Amino acid sequence: MAQKIKEIEKVAGSLGIRRQELALNGSFKAKVDLSILERLRVRPRSRYILVSAMTPTPLGEGKTVTTIGLSMALNRLRCKAACTLRQSSLGPLFGAKGMATGGGASQVLPMDEINIHFTGDTHAVGVANNLLVSFLENEIFHKNLLGIDPGSVTFKRCLDISDRSLRHIRYSLKVGGEKLDITSGFEITAASEVMSILTLSGSFDDMRKRLAGIIVARTKSGECVFARDLKADGMMAAVLKDAAKPNLVQTSEGTPCFIHAGPFANVSIGSSSILADRIALGLCDYVVTESGFGADCGAEKFFDIKCRYSGFKPDACVLVCSLRGIKAQSEKFRIVPGENIDPALFRQDARALEDGSANLKKQIENIRLFGIPVVVAINIFPTDTEKEIEWVSRKALEFGAIDCQATTAWRDGSAGALKLAQSVVRHTAKKGSDFRFLYEETASLEDKIETIAKKIYGAGAVEYSSEAKEELDFYSKKGFASLPVCIAKTQFSLSHDEALKGAPQGFVLPIKDLRLCSGAGFVLAHASTMQTMPGLPVCPRGREVDVNDKGEVTGMS
Repeated sequence: MAQKIKEIEKVAGSLGIRRQELALNGSFKAKVDLSILERLRVRPRSRYILVSAMTPTPLGEGKTVTTIGLSMALNRLRCKAACTLRQSSLGPLFGAKGMATGGGASQVLPMDEINIHFTGDTHAVGVANNLLVSFLENEIFHKNLLGIDPGSVTFKRCLDISDRSLRHIRYSLKVGGEKLDITSGFEITAASEVMSILTLSGSFDDMRKRLAGIIVARTKSGECVFARDLKADGMMAAVLKDAAKPNLVQTSEGTPCFIHAGPFANVSIGSSSILADRIALGLCDYVVTESGFGADCGAEKFFDIKCRYSGFKPDACVLVCSLRGIKAQSEKFRIVPGENIDPALFRQDARALEDGSANLKKQIENIRLFGIPVVVAINIFPTDTEKEIEWVSRKALEFGAIDCQATTAWRDGSAGALKLAQSVVRHTAKKGSDFRFLYEETASLEDKIETIAKKIYGAGAVEYSSEAKEELDFYSKKGFASLPVCIAKTQFSLSHDEALKGAPQGFVLPIKDLRLCSGAGFVLAHASTMQTMPGLPVCPRGREVDVNDKGEVTGMS
């Protein structure tokens, strides 16, 4: 809150964004008009750097801090750089996870405005989503000329707060003299298909087509009902007209930062938008972006879904770990969101470090499966010891990383990530990685799910519920087998069971159901009991949030 920040017009000018391409939202936030894409092309010399992580604890391992610190350090090296981040959601902000703007000396500003409402994009996504549901039910209520089967409605309402009581709802809809009982539910806005569409669209026209392609239900004869059949897609595009424009802010050292779209990596894509990245790559020599949670969640979806639709090829991946995060994977500690952490986690413990390092090894292997070189970043905390840091550095190289650097970006900003930035520049000096997808689009949906389960998670087999089998068969028959797969699972384990720590092997991955997100362009498979509407923890972080007598928001850090 005490940081001095530049007028956003100056930040935009340093990138080469013209004034007419900028829509100001106060003095320190702006939207970038999509007309900029008419003059921008991805620079041949641009380097695209993904920041991912080992399996996280509820505490977070410092991925966003590292992303911001690395982008600032690259600018410190006189490389023209920017970072692209996902937008904050009010659910985790007031729940267990907290902010999505970094922290300490490596954060994006204005922090309070970005985390609460920002420029209204999430609200627009929620309105567009819920309008579609309203139009769907209106069609059923008035004559139902499309012949929609009310029991087949798959599209849910959404809300940008955590509310477990809304996961499953039943309500009645009167049609003529008949009373229809409809079973449905809410999901958090970040997990909605509309948010994924905002993330994966390459242009406004592309977004318009994707909205039209949303499947909301089936007819009584078993045909798909699309948003375009309800004539709702134009209305949704109108609501999202401004939300489609990426947001420009700045880091605590004035480095440009694009924040746009906010899907979660455990239940959705977990990346910032293609549009934001495309603009950044057209303006900068280095673009540092991040994907949510561990490499098994966000990075896999980033590579297999976002890169497939964008055509972007990452040059390197920075994999963030922490000593406490590695120790937490040893099965020695019980860590529950919102509860006090065992203080032993922060003490030197060679055995816990060795046992938990299997997770770091597997996540490095996961990134290398895509042909991407890995630089490990150890996010340093005050309780870490030099002996443990040196041990992890050696192990990271043994596990296949091309380098490992300790970072103190939270404490020192760009200075704390300087060696990491030098390593990234050195190892991406020659353009081009051996990037490849994990699976081909011609593979069956079952093969895609099994490939992810076995190669990324370490599963021995996949088990489908009878409902999931029916959905697989239906989607394949309707011509959707070529779509990539997005698996929803816990972020706290490589498996579907957060109690399984380290690098579990040979388990059976249960797929309880599937959902066709035809507009976004993927099939969503729910593993185990994964929910798309989170609940609040025992002690929500929102209890600490307030406004002081100066009108400043407090308690979010």
